[in-house]
This record gives sequence, C-alpha cells and structure tokens, in this order.
Amino acid sequence: MSHTPVNGAAPQTPHQDLHSELGALRGEHPGRARNPVIKVADLAWLEFEKPDLDRAEVFARDFGFAIAARTERELWLRGTFGGSPCMVIRRGRASRFIGPAFRAAERADLDRLARATGSTVQDIDVPGGGQSITMLDPSGLPVRVVYCAEQLPALPEQPPLTLNTGTEFRRTNATQRPPREPSRIQRLGHVVLETRVFARTLDWYLDTLGMIVSDFLFLDGQRGRGPTMAFIRCDQGSVAVDHHTLALHLGPGTGYVHSAYQVTDLDAIAAGGEYLAERGYKRSWGIGRHIQGSQLFDYWRDPDHFMLEHFADGDLFSCDLEPGWAPMSASGLAQWGPPVTRDFLGANPSPAKLREVMTALRGDNELDPARLLGLMKAMSS
Repeated sequence: MSHTPVNGAAPQTPHQDLHSELGALRGEHPGRARNPVIKVADLAWLEFEKPDLDRAEVFARDFGFAIAARTERELWLRGTFGGSPCMVIRRGRASRFIGPAFRAAERADLDRLARATGSTVQDIDVPGGGQSITMLDPSGLPVRVVYCAEQLPALPEQPPLTLNTGTEFRRTNATQRPPREPSRIQRLGHVVLETRVFARTLDWYLDTLGMIVSDFLFLDGQRGRGPTMAFIRCDQGSVAVDHHTLALHLGPGTGYVHSAYQVTDLDAIAAGGEYLAERGYKRSWGIGRHIQGSQLFDYWRDPDHFMLEHFADGDLFSCDLEPGWAPMSASGLAQWGPPVTRDFLGANPSPAKLREVMTALRGDNELDPARLLGLMKAMSS
C-alpha cells in the first residue's frame, strides 16, 4: 500500500469539491462502520488456480512480476517493493480465482477475528511463513486475513524518466529512450469484485475488516435504492493510503473482475504495453486516466482470460475524507483515453453470460429487472 502521512487539517468533505461533486444525502450509507472487528492494513495477495503453471509464469514475467518462489504445485509472484507477495497461483484442474488475502496490522487481529467469526487461526505455507484466518463473505467468496512475520526484501526499481515540464528543465543534453521491456511491477494495488448481494457484502467488509468507502456510484433514477458500486480503502487514520484497495459492484456474476498492479510512471505503462502487444497479448482497455482514483491505467487479458491492470499515479486518501457520490456511467470511468471497450465492461454476449443473468434474476439477491436495466443503461451511457 502506498501511504503518506498528512497534517492535522480539518476534515474535508466532497461538498467542498475535493474529489467528488456530490456528497451523501441525509440517511444514505455513511461508508464506514462504527465499531469494526479489526482494521486490515492492506491487501496482501490474490489466490488463483490454473492448470498450466509454466504458461502462467511466462505471462507473469512478460507482465512485469518477479518470481518469489516456484514449486511443482505453486507459483508465488511479487513486485519490487519489500513486503508480501502479490499473487499465488496453485496448480488446479481449471483456471479460477480463489479469493483475496488481506494483511492484518498485528498478530492479535487474527485472534479477534477468530473469536468474532468462530473461525480458526492456521499456519500457511507462504515464503517466510505466516498465519491466517479464512472466512466467507456474503457472496460466498473465501477471504483470508494473514499475518506474516517475515517480509520479502525490496528488489531493484525501474527508474522513472526525468521529465522537462513547462519552464522546469531537469534534462539537458540528454535524450529519452525508455527501453521496450516489461513494466516492472512494484506492488499489488487493488482488486475489483462483482456480487449479487452488494449491500450485504459491502457492510461485511466494513464491519469485519474495518475498511472505509472513498466513492459510491449509483444508477440514474435509482439513487433512493442505494449505491451499486463502492471504491473502498483501508483505514490507517491520518496516514493517506490508496483511494481503493477493494472495489465492489452489483452484477449478475460473483467474484473476480480485475486486479491492479502499480508501476513507476506513464512511460513504464506505455513501453510495457508495447512489449505485451508484441508478444500477442490482448489489451482490454487503455491507456487512459480514471476519474475515481485518478490513476493512469492500462488493462490486459492473460492467457486464461483474467484481466490485470498496470497503473500509476493514483490518489491517496486519509481517514478524514467523506465518501463521494456519482452516477454510474461508462463515460464516467475515465477523464481521457480511448472509449471504454465491451470487453472491459463484460458486455460481450455469450451463452455463459446469459445463463449467469437468468440465474441471478431467479435468485434471492439484489439484482432485479429494474436494477439490471439500470446497469445496462449505465454501461451504454
């Protein structure tokens, strides 16, 4: 997690146009729990299963990961920053996302979670060793909270380019030639999850893990029914952290949408994207700059069709900021860049997608015809 101490200035609100034109109306969701069980410090890593670890490793190196550990059955990926790994891929029959692992601030947090949820603290096989507790969120997704006493050491960084801006000339008698090479991943930034039970899942992460909302999105004409997407950050008090570590949105599916990995700067994103394109990988959407979170982005598909994002220059918020509120729309996803693609939106029709929608509409969840039509309208606006 990127973090920066801030001074003790008075709390700002979105009504002061700090990061959103709209703030909450009376009675709307406050975006945080009054008395959470614990407050997680960060997202530790993501867990996947894939049948071909060799192919997964080739993509990982091309995307910019370093290898933390490799066995016959497990592949641990990391960034250049010291700390925990970014991802573990275990050999399995099919490619699937297992769930996220969040980092506990202290070992005692695992015991507090165990008492509150009736779970058990267990040892985990992670480079350096550690312990964890595993729970199910309301969507049925396994969620780990981990504590690792040993941290991975930092690796050499991909240096940022020296830029000339306006009348500030930091580079003279020298050229810019960023190498065509993988964007060197620094760290895991966030994961986006889809759920059919948005309100219950949101409250679970706030109540159980102590996370807080940076921005809510709502459907046009349906604000009274509550938000349908939330960008959620960890709460480290006056220490400013990533605008979102987790994002949740209502939809017919359940589980992984994409994950995001920080790199040095825009040139690292662009040169790394050229490297990926030359090797035949598919860009899903980019390059552009988001609105919520402000980060530069570039989205790619791996050989198993999972979406991964390179990002740089994201917003950092302390606990003082209230949630912003904005209408959900496809055009509202970026400040600049190419038009959002159907692939990124998951809007390409398929028999599996149609079955997913029909199952959701028949189930006991928050996706009804009005919500579905509102989501379809938002993604075409």
